[in-house]
This record gives sequence, structure tokens and C-alpha cells, in this order.
Amino acid sequence: MAKHIVVIEQPKDFKWPDPAIEVMTPREYITRVQPLSERGLRIINLCRDTSYLSLGYYCSLLAEARRHKVIPAVEVLLDLNWKRLYSTYLPELEAEFRKALKDDTNLSDRTVFFFFGRNPDDKLTDLGRRLFELFRSPILAVDLRHKRDWEIGALGTQTLRDIPAELEGVFADALTRYTKAAWRSPRQKSVAKYDLAILQDPQEALPPSDRKALEKFAEAGRALGIDVTMVTRRDLGKLAEFDALFIRETTSLDNHTYRFAKKAAAEGMPVIDDPVSILRCTNKVYLAELLQAHKIAAPRTVLADSNTLMEVEKTIGYPAVLKVPDGSFSRGVHKVENREELETFAKQLFKGSDVILAQEFMYTQYDWRVGILNRKPLYVSQYMMARKHWQIVKHGPAGTLVEGDAKTMAVADAPAQVVDTAMAAANLIGDGLYGVDLKQNERGVFVIEINDNPSIDSGVEDAVLKDGLYTAIIQEFIRRIEAR
Repeated sequence: MAKHIVVIEQPKDFKWPDPAIEVMTPREYITRVQPLSERGLRIINLCRDTSYLSLGYYCSLLAEARRHKVIPAVEVLLDLNWKRLYSTYLPELEAEFRKALKDDTNLSDRTVFFFFGRNPDDKLTDLGRRLFELFRSPILAVDLRHKRDWEIGALGTQTLRDIPAELEGVFADALTRYTKAAWRSPRQKSVAKYDLAILQDPQEALPPSDRKALEKFAEAGRALGIDVTMVTRRDLGKLAEFDALFIRETTSLDNHTYRFAKKAAAEGMPVIDDPVSILRCTNKVYLAELLQAHKIAAPRTVLADSNTLMEVEKTIGYPAVLKVPDGSFSRGVHKVENREELETFAKQLFKGSDVILAQEFMYTQYDWRVGILNRKPLYVSQYMMARKHWQIVKHGPAGTLVEGDAKTMAVADAPAQVVDTAMAAANLIGDGLYGVDLKQNERGVFVIEINDNPSIDSGVEDAVLKDGLYTAIIQEFIRRIEAR
């Protein structure tokens, strides 16, 4: 079996046949789950469109869920698609270009290509390695312009059709070197101090922690010798002054919370939620694929695009639940009872994503939530459905919200199957702070969602451990700081 898979919309564009490389389209890669179950496969994503929630994006996302080694990774795609994410590195990279090109007499604007970090110009060898460390991409183009000195206009992935003919041989050589080389992970920085920033938004309607809980975190920090400072989105430039970051805002890949997590990780700071956990947990398509790949019980699930929507009806039937991939707090979730509703709500969701998620409907009076930190359970809660509704949170007109009641119990008092299933699911994500949502019925226990930013509100999740819950989380930050 081929050890590498090149994913590209037009297989004929790939001109370098190799027995170790299989070429397939994005749709083939997404749908051919069983033949691709072997771990250790290396996926080279050459899709034209790798923007957020495109088919190319999902190829990298699902590759990570399947434990395939993919280039570019989703994290890189996000960095390169949003200049506000990669702009942090521009001063460093511009300085390196100026150093490399200081004797260049041609000052015309140009696009410089790097193939798996390689460029034929020897002066750019070290710079290519650095770019590949930051943005592991098969084809990376850097637009340079010269004003008073060299500046980077843009960074981005490119397609095979964008490669100048005279550089095709360079690409082929870099491809061969890459496919024969061992896989290496990016290097990590380290740091060790004792100041904690908590990112929060005083205006958020449904924050992960209420005001009293935030005060409890600050009290626990003071008791343990940690200075805790509440920061907001305006404080990104000050983040390097702190030694760890705790995100207590609802996370999203397309807002400042992910930028904070990325910057903290780049500085070597312990951060919860870390950017990888945010990336994995905020997309329900990734989670569905991950749970399926590891045989963890979940509701029957179908990934659908506009061409395969009727598979929902055939595979799941009605009622079914449609979900936008990156919704939170029950946003972008619709229950459909028939084909008309399926087509109506799917049409709405397809405006924001090429792929949506459909799951079988499971009604229960409450959902389980298991809070997990560093692979250990902290608390177990039951969240009741909102009154006369099938979800925990009911979104009404003009932004009104209705939430169901909740109660928390000691981990030892919760059903062992619930806790064990939650642990198995969370361990697939990492060692951060997670809230695993589950449903339990006569068929067993099913994972609904893994939250990277679980609620910790005063009087709810802390009902059993009291102040000990806040202490345990602050102690974990201390452990991580000292470990680095």
C-alpha cells in the first residue's frame, strides 16, 4: 500500500507518478474511510481551496482525526489564511529576507516559492528551513516588495498550477526528499515564571465562567502564590508579560481567542485552552471522525455536502439533528422532522460550510458532562433540557436565552461507564481542560461533544469540590510552569 497520499482536485495535475504515492480527490479522501484506516500514512494536501471549512480544509482536518500525518496541518492552513495570525512572524521573516537579499541588485517585486521548505537559491536555504518550521506546507509562496527595504506583502499556500515551469523540477526534487525523510515535529520553546492571565469578556452573554467563578480563580491563585490578572481582547500585545494563559471566553478559530492561544504557545507559555485543543474541539466534523476512528460510541453520524445530503435520510432517518461544524452553546443546531426541513436548514448551514454534520436524534431528560483536567476527572454534572425544549440552551428571539437546570455530583458517585467513556474521548484530544458531553439511554452511553472550554460557574460545577475545584486548576498551571 502507498505510504503517501496526494490529495488534489485534478489528479492529472500531479505529473510525478511514484509507487509510494497514491493520488486522490478531496471527496475520495473524505469518504474512503475504511481503506485509509492504517496509521502512519502521510497526506500531502495540494487542494486549490484550503480556506476555512472548504473541502481542502476538511481533508487536513480529517487526516488529523485519522491520525494520518498531514501537510499542511489545519493549524498551518488557519495561520496562512488569516494574515492576523501569521503577522506575528513577519518582522522576523522580513529581517531574514533582508539579510539574504542584501547584495541583490534586482529590487523588483517578486514571488518566492518554497517547496517543502526548499528553494534553489542557496542564499535562502536557512530561511526556507525557518519557514518550514513555522508553516509546513508543500508549496509556500512569499510575495516580496521593495520600498525602502524588502517587505512581505503576503504568505500563502499555492497549487501545482501556480508553479512556474522552470521550478517544476525543484518541486519534484523536494517532493522526493520529503517522501523519503523521517517525520519531525516542530520545536517547542520553554519558559517558567508565576503570573497567570485569564482572558475573559465582561460582555459575553454565555461566558464559560461567571464573575464569581473568576474571582474564585483569583483567590486560589493568591493562596498559591500566583498573581492572577483578568485581561481582555485588547491585551494581546501585553501577553508576553505573563507566564501562563487561561482562556475563559468562548473559543473560536476565527476570533481573538485562538490568536491568544497561538501567541501564548509560540511564547512557550502554558495555555488552557491550547491552540491544538481549540482546533480539534471546535469542529464537530473532526470530533465525529475521531470518535468513529477509535470506536467510541456516539450517535449515528453522517458527514454531508450539498451533493450527498439525501444520505442523511437514508442512513439516519427522521428526526435527525443538523449541526454547523463550529457552533457552540447549541448555536447552529437544528432538529429536522422531514425532508422539507432537512433541505431548508441544510441550505442555511451550507452558506457557511462546505460540509455539515447530521446525527441521529437522541432525546434524554439531561446530558452528562464530565470535567477532565490533565487526563483526570474533576467533576460530573447533569444538565437538564430547557423547559419545553430538546436542548440544554434554547435560543429565542432577539438573542434571548433559556437554560435548563443543572446539578453536580462527586466523580465517585457517577456511573462508571459515563466517566470511563468521557475519559477515553478526552484523551484523544490532549491533556488540557475538557468537558465531555454524553447521553445515556437503554442502548448505552454515547459521546455527543468534547468541549475545550467547559463551563465552570459558581454554584454549579463547583458544587462538590467548592474552592478545591479552583485550587486544582491553578495547581495544574503551577505544575506546567515548573515543568517548563
